[in-house]
Amino acid sequence: MSSHHFVKEQQEPALIILNTEVIGFDVIAPLLEWIPTILVAQKEVFTVISWGIKIDLIIAEMDFQQQHFHLLEEQYPVKFLGVKEGDFLGEGLQYLVASKHSAVNIIGFDHQKVTELEAKLEFLDIVVWDGSTRYFPVKNGAFKKWFPACAVQLHAPDGTLIEMKTSDSSEIVEIKYATMVEVEEGFTIFKSNSVFWIGEFAQ
Repeated sequence: MSSHHFVKEQQEPALIILNTEVIGFDVIAPLLEWIPTILVAQKEVFTVISWGIKIDLIIAEMDFQQQHFHLLEEQYPVKFLGVKEGDFLGEGLQYLVASKHSAVNIIGFDHQKVTELEAKLEFLDIVVWDGSTRYFPVKNGAFKKWFPACAVQLHAPDGTLIEMKTSDSSEIVEIKYATMVEVEEGFTIFKSNSVFWIGEFAQ
């Protein structure tokens, strides 16, 4: 069985493209390696098509569907996923949960709103790309990773306390708007009693 078949069995992270204004194809390209299921909000459809990306589902309001019905033939086997009141992301996530996907990369979502996604973390592993920064949630209290010497962003409601530990130091970080921390090369552990998000700049 080819890797393509594994993909369509929802084992690879799907891709929801909401906004491409502050992100380039070079950031998105590595996410396409395993041919994920790709959902695109209506306003980004023609940009994504121009990149040569094959779209699976266009999340679109009825007016758009009627005006661009030709896309169903031109981009076959693309389908429309209907949306009301402009909730493109909500509709896309609902589709992925219903179709038994387990993970998704969301392109072009304001990281200041990631807490709105936390109800879906029970069903999906979610990574948010805001510009070229990748945000992922820490759901289980602790996260350990080897980092190069760099700055990372910690995102959670103001006042959230996060412990940051390395092999030779430990400190408590109180989250305020856009909290940035410097990490040294090596393993760093982040711990908290509640869900928090880590933002990494794409290398």
